[in-house]
Amino acid sequence: MKALLRLPAFRGFLIASVLARLGGSALGVLLGFHVYTLTHDPMMIGWLGLAQATPAVSLVLYGGHLADRFSRRTMALLGRCGWIAGSAPLAIAAATGTPWMVPILLVCGFALACAGAITNPAMAGLEAEVVPRESTMRAVSLLGSASQAAALTGPLAGALLFEAAGPALTYGAICLLFCLSALAMGRLVPNRPAPPRPAQADVFGRIAEGFRIVIADQRLIGSMALDLFAVFFGGASALLPIFATEILHVGAGGFGLLRAAESIGALAAMLVATRHPPRHRAGLALFTAIAGFGIAIITFALSSSFVLSFMALLVVGACDGVSMVVRQAILRLVAPGPLRGRISAVRSVFINASNELGDVESGMLAAWLGAVPTVWLGGVITLGVVAVTAWRAPKLRRMNLAAMESALAAD
Repeated sequence: MKALLRLPAFRGFLIASVLARLGGSALGVLLGFHVYTLTHDPMMIGWLGLAQATPAVSLVLYGGHLADRFSRRTMALLGRCGWIAGSAPLAIAAATGTPWMVPILLVCGFALACAGAITNPAMAGLEAEVVPRESTMRAVSLLGSASQAAALTGPLAGALLFEAAGPALTYGAICLLFCLSALAMGRLVPNRPAPPRPAQADVFGRIAEGFRIVIADQRLIGSMALDLFAVFFGGASALLPIFATEILHVGAGGFGLLRAAESIGALAAMLVATRHPPRHRAGLALFTAIAGFGIAIITFALSSSFVLSFMALLVVGACDGVSMVVRQAILRLVAPGPLRGRISAVRSVFINASNELGDVESGMLAAWLGAVPTVWLGGVITLGVVAVTAWRAPKLRRMNLAAMESALAAD
């Protein structure tokens, strides 16, 4: 672990990632909360999710092409500049007290998602240029732990600052974090040269190549499908404002704690993984984690106690943390280097479809069935997805990441 932190490129990558995660996690939570407090309409949460999902599941594929075509560091830096441009208007609009705040929130949510579609595939590819191959699992766990620590701190600090100082100062602080992240990224110099890049840019053909690689490998398609359907149906994040204000009656501070609970659980799981990564039985660990995720979601949905709800979300986060470590290691160890940006973009389509489109599904279904039935039904569906994937993807179920890591290190 200390050897990794002694590498200047890895430290710069870690700092840039953590600062961006701090701002992004806070902003991701506050946009939905701000929209709901202004409108008290679950459908508006769905519309915000749609605004963020549109570029997240479409433009990200082009972002993967750009990440494999041009400098990944440059693309990650440009994406951060987009985050700055998308968050600054929020602070200005909130400070001026405009009556158009809700449309501005939707437009800025769309712009921020566009920037993320450019930077996320680039960051996945750039990681391979700063992380030694023989340290893949420990680097993934360390980066994941730092990211989850930021995801824990960001929403909680953002919610408390939002309640104490108002939205203008909160959005301004988030914009500053994005500026510092861009500065760190601008100073980063990779440890290893980037993989060879093609002279010609057949955009659609290159994007399709990424899809073909994913679909042909049970480990890639199976792990991505697990995440897609589990989070799409089983995610409760979009409906937390409703649970916090109307079911548990804990206000903005309680909402921040609930939102942070998942990150606390994920951080704890990833800290354990830095010492004891799930390498030899990684496939089994992945399926167990997703099943635990579904059971915890059902518990959260049926709870009327803040303490029990908080504990259930801790378990949700811990299961998601194990899942993230395994899924990120699969991408790093299975995906060919020259295609990693495009494969990461395909993965981002799955992730963003589960997150943003899952928010749309949650908002619309909650408006029809109510928040509680929507969440527990999603947990039941998640358990069904685990059973079907375990049956259809035996290579993923039997996967041994330790053997794969050793083979790559020997090359």
